[in-house]
Order: sequence, then C-alpha cells, then structure tokens
Amino acid sequence: MAGRLKAPTGRYGGKSAVERQAERRRRFLAAALDLFGGTPGFRGTTVAALSETAGLSTRQFYEEFRTLEDVLAALHLQVNDWAEQAVLSAYATVGHLPLDERVTALFRAYADYVGGDPRRIRITFVEVIGVSPGIEEQRLTRCSRWVDLICAEADVSAARGEAAPRDYRVAVTAFIGGVNGLLHDWNAGWVNATLDEVVDELVAQLLGILRPRGWQPPDG
Repeated sequence: MAGRLKAPTGRYGGKSAVERQAERRRRFLAAALDLFGGTPGFRGTTVAALSETAGLSTRQFYEEFRTLEDVLAALHLQVNDWAEQAVLSAYATVGHLPLDERVTALFRAYADYVGGDPRRIRITFVEVIGVSPGIEEQRLTRCSRWVDLICAEADVSAARGEAAPRDYRVAVTAFIGGVNGLLHDWNAGWVNATLDEVVDELVAQLLGILRPRGWQPPDG
C-alpha cells in the first residue's frame, strides 16, 4: 500500500518476513475488533492505542497501514468475508433440502457468525457508517454482494418451482436493509427477542418475498 514504511525482509525468530507481516496484520485487526467493535469505537481510537492493544509499535502500524480508516476497511471486509464463507459452507450441506429448510439453515449460519459476537455487528452496521466516501462505497459494494447471493438462490428456487419466477433485485435490496436494521437494533437492545426469534422473522419475510400471496407452485 502506497505511503507505508518499508517493512524489513529476511528471517527472524524462525519466521520469514512475509510470515511476520501476516502475524502483525492479524494482531492489528484483532486489536481493532476489540477497540472499533467495543470501547471506544473507531472514532475514539488512536494509532497509539491500537498499537498498544496489539502489543506492537506505531512504527509497525505504519509498515502495515496508512491510516486507521485502512484498518477499518480491512476489518469490515474480513468480517463480511468470514460471514459469507459461513453461509457458503452451510449451503454445501443443505443445497438439496426444500426451500424453507435451506433458507433457515443459511440465515442461521449468517446470524450465528455475525450475531454471535456483538463486535462484528458493530463493525458491520455501525462503525462504517459516515466515515468517508471510500468506506461507504465499500459498504454498498458488500451489500450488493449479499444481494447477488440471495438473488442467485432465488433464481435456483424459481427454476426448481419452489419460488415465483421474477426479478428479485429490488425486493432483495430492501430485504437486506431490513436485515441490517433489525440486527443492529437487536444488538443495541431495542428488540426484545432472542437471536433465534430474529432469524425466524427474517426467514418468514424472505419466504414471503419468494412466495408472494396468490402464487402457486407449478404442480399446485
């Protein structure tokens, strides 16, 4: 990344320069999850505080990142990537099941990962809001990726005769907004429900989109 200090090369302590760099990056991101996702949050964190929490120096910070915003961007991508991997791993085992069972399993995989740690919810839905145009573009791009994933599943379901055949992009985009808002409010304590109840509600909403009132399956 342009603007960073040059990292040292060669082996030290039995690790290559690449291995040491990966370890430093991991420690900075783990520290950022604690500070950005908890107290004091992204806006209240300094480079010095992040470095201290990671057990590294500020010089080492600037060998890996230019700014704290770069750390937030990397952490936001990491949380989303791991959530997506959780969903795809679940799909590998439930892809053959009926639609309602598939949707339930996929949402549970997502909710168990993101909702299982309040820091991940805060990174995904709170700390990235209003930071900069670059972070906002990244947030919208990742939202669009989730829309693509659900639309692809909707198309598969329609081809199987399990859902109404239509263009789902607008409806799914609105649904993703509802997912984000509900999980945010649930994490903030404004929704008096368990995570299982939140997942059940989201599953019911998505099935209602895929199977609108009046629609009948081809053999119905």
